[in-house]
This record gives sequence, structure tokens and C-alpha cells, in this order.
Amino acid sequence: MSAHARPLQLDAALAVADLAQARALAQQLEAEGFDGLYTFDGRSDPFLPLALAAQDTRRVTLITAIAVAFARNPMLVAQTANDLQRLSQGRFILGLGSQIKAHIEKRYSMPWSAPAARMREFVLAVKAIWHSWATGETLAFRGEFYTHTLMNPLFNPGPNPHGNPPILVAGVGPTMIETAGEVADGLLIHPFHSAGFLDAHVFPALARGAARTGRDPAALQTSCQIIVAAGRNGEEVAKAAAEARAQIAMYASTPAYVPVLEQLGQAGLQAELNTLTKQGRWNDLGTLIDDDLLHAVAIVDSPNAAAAEVLRRYAGKVDRISPLGYIRDAEIAAAVGKALRLRMGR
Repeated sequence: MSAHARPLQLDAALAVADLAQARALAQQLEAEGFDGLYTFDGRSDPFLPLALAAQDTRRVTLITAIAVAFARNPMLVAQTANDLQRLSQGRFILGLGSQIKAHIEKRYSMPWSAPAARMREFVLAVKAIWHSWATGETLAFRGEFYTHTLMNPLFNPGPNPHGNPPILVAGVGPTMIETAGEVADGLLIHPFHSAGFLDAHVFPALARGAARTGRDPAALQTSCQIIVAAGRNGEEVAKAAAEARAQIAMYASTPAYVPVLEQLGQAGLQAELNTLTKQGRWNDLGTLIDDDLLHAVAIVDSPNAAAAEVLRRYAGKVDRISPLGYIRDAEIAAAVGKALRLRMGR
């Protein structure tokens, strides 16, 4: 995908241990100059913190990156997203992801099959529901996985005065990325990637998907999570690099992420890492991540140098970046964020 004229947006995680802290943190991050705040399905629901943040912020975009689609159904997601779009006065982005089979079936006790086809239908169903609300037309969505054919006027909120929020879909493999290009408003790029993988696989797949529905791929939004391992001295950098190796190894042990390893010439690594996970040797995973793989996927340096490298790799290629989520030390994360904001004129 060629560079575009849209200014690069800098996002920060709205991550709090106590939900009651979400409003204060959202205000702080907006005041510091971040462009967007994102949440994700983890130890808590991704929508609730954004509902709190929407009340005490005025400028920042609010993003789920991601909400697990298959843990929910299109009607519930359509309702929640519609409410957040109203509450934030048009500042919400609905980011959806599929998760992997084990989590959907064993953690959420929900059905799993044909994830790209199911995601395609999920997005279309949400849009069909919104269309029914906006126009008053009969809801008549019938698909292989989801069927929505009942919309009593009592449950119809009517058109959203701020329009419908954009839907971004998370993807790593080409089929899911093509699905994002075909039916969504953009793509959430997984942190397990390299610059070469973006150019050779991600952007071409997004363009192929867009072509199916006659859309300009440059009009689609792209939001990119980035693994940054930063430190103020050699010891801190080494510690951060070890943490990054462990994170990369966790992703690389999953079959769904093999395409990234293939592009880097390390396809066989997935089986080795997966074997270690089955043996319960979690602490050994990172030892299999060599320097080449580490530096291809992560940015490892001082806060200032890391900020410069983030912009070198991603400015002009994507619309939004989220480079702080994998930095565990709050002071170092703040330093990287400040360096980025200064370089971006925030």
C-alpha cells in the first residue's frame, strides 16, 4: 500500500486494574496529546472503560482493539457500538477479532468454524442491523452462521446522529486480511509482524479484499500494534529485550501466525515452540528467539531511538500506531510516548 496523506495517529492503551480509574486515566492521556485510546478483551470487558472515558474526554478516538467477535453475537455488538458512538459523539471505532479456536470453544463456550467466513458474515450482520435502525427497513439478514430477522420498533434506537462507527477487523493470515478489506472499514494489524511482512503480505491482501467490493484500499484505515523493547541503559534494554523475546515466542508458538515466520525464513520454529508449550516449559520459549527474529518484529533501543525507529518504519504506511502496550515499565513507556509525541508535534 502506498503512503497516504492522512496524518499518523498515536494511540495509548486505556489499561487499568480498577475500572473506576478509567475516567482519570483517559483524561490524562488526552491531555498528554495522544490521539486515541484503545482497550482489549483481556481481564475485563473492552467496552466498559470506553463508556467511562467517553464522558470525560472530548477529542480522543476510542477503540476496541480488540473485542472478540465470536464470544458475542452481531446484535449485542451492534447495540453496544451504537451506544458508544452516541456517548462519544462520533469518536468510537469498533475493532473486532476472531481469537483462536481453543479460546472460543474452551474459554467462551461458543462455536468455532471457518473464522474468516464467520467474521465476514458477522461484520455484514452488524451493518445490516445498523441499516435497519437508520432507515426503518425490515431487518432481513440471513446467513450461514447468523440470522437476524426480527426488529420490533420497541427495540429500534433509530438512526445514530453521529453516523455508524467504523469497523476494523484484526487479521494475520491472508484470508482474514482479505475479509477486512472486503467488508470492514479497515484492518487492525497484529503486533507479530515485520516491516517486510506488511509490504509483502498484509497490504496486498488488504488490497485484494477491497477489490472484491470495488473499494479503494487507500481509503481503508490501518491500525498497527507494535512491540517496543526500550530502556534507559544497557541493563534495562537487555531486560526489555528478554521480555520481547518471550512475547514473540508466545505468538510464534501458535499455528495461526506461521505466515510471519515463513516470510522471515523461520517456519520450522513454530513446531519447536509449540512442543515446549505442551511440555509446560513456558520460561524456555524466549530462548529460541534469535536476534534476527527479535529485531525484525520488535524495536529494541533507548526511548528516543525507539521513537525514531517507530516513525521510520510506520509513518506513511499506516494510519494509527500503538507502540506502548508491550512496555512493562511505566516510566520507560512514558519516556517513549513523550519522545514520539515530540517528534509528531503533539
